[in-house]
Amino acid sequence: MKTRKLFWMAGASALLGIVFGAGIAVGKSEAPQEPRGISVGVVSTLDLGSELTNLDGRELRVRIITFEPGAAVPLHSHDGRPGIAHVLKGTLTEHLEGKGVFQRNQGDRLLEDKNTVHWVENRSGETAMVFATDVYKP
Repeated sequence: MKTRKLFWMAGASALLGIVFGAGIAVGKSEAPQEPRGISVGVVSTLDLGSELTNLDGRELRVRIITFEPGAAVPLHSHDGRPGIAHVLKGTLTEHLEGKGVFQRNQGDRLLEDKNTVHWVENRSGETAMVFATDVYKP
């Protein structure tokens, strides 16, 4: 009788562990592999090599990025490509590696330094827009 009860408790515990673990895995957002639902318009670029020493081959880029509902930008790094993105409209969710998940609303900024590894998605039902600037090497 004790063996049967012990066996039942062990089985129930294992089942709960599997169900709980699966719930976490299913509920956890995963970064997409490809961009989806975004449109990027290059507003302007400026060759920094002709403006400042030691920046040959680098450009200052300014873009407007539109995120349709459900849109996402895959996981990426800003090492060698620092930038600042300003949310002009809507709400975005930023998944910042090692730091958590943050909701970015109209007026918020995403600071993208050499240590930034993140991905961004639009979980809302409305279009979101970002004014993004970065220094990059085309």
